[in-house]
Amino acid sequence: MIDPTRFELMKRKHGTYGSWAVWAPCSGAPKSNMGNLDVLDEHANPALLNTLNPSVVMVGLNISRGFHEPFRNFHDPSPSANDFKIRHAFYHTEFWGAYMTDVIKGFVEPVSETLINHLRKNPEVIGDHITTLRAELLDLGSSRPVILAFGSATHALIAANLSTDEYSRLVHLTHYAHRISKEKYRDAISRQILRADLGNA
Repeated sequence: MIDPTRFELMKRKHGTYGSWAVWAPCSGAPKSNMGNLDVLDEHANPALLNTLNPSVVMVGLNISRGFHEPFRNFHDPSPSANDFKIRHAFYHTEFWGAYMTDVIKGFVEPVSETLINHLRKNPEVIGDHITTLRAELLDLGSSRPVILAFGSATHALIAANLSTDEYSRLVHLTHYAHRISKEKYRDAISRQILRADLGNA
């Protein structure tokens, strides 16, 4: 759960890249209703704030298309987007309602390797993005959240640049752009999360 003041802060300050792991239900086709943002409007969805869980943060590498609407990230209505796999993977799990964001802000690039090459050639820019991520987590108000990192590049950036004092667990998840079905994706990340739990038991 999150209070209305903090919710509005995250929307106003971080809404161009941040979002929440809450989606409208699928109504037929696997990608149906992915772009419906009414579920992230506390007036249209009065139960929203009680659903949100800032103690879990899902992190991607960067945004693949530019958006202006707050909380649009990870809720891409494009037929080519794979965000629907995240919805399917976390539906009816304890991670539904987690906060979502990217490590690299404001860099629109659908090909991750292009961004990774840019970071290798310009490693000095990483520090600015990590500073922004730290400020974002501070605004979120969660002490040492569980971080679920989508993809190897995201996991490596967080592991190399955030202290282990800044999160309780860092879990490497297969990226949702991986070419597997939504059912196999759910199974894959369920196993990865289970292994992380067992490793910290």
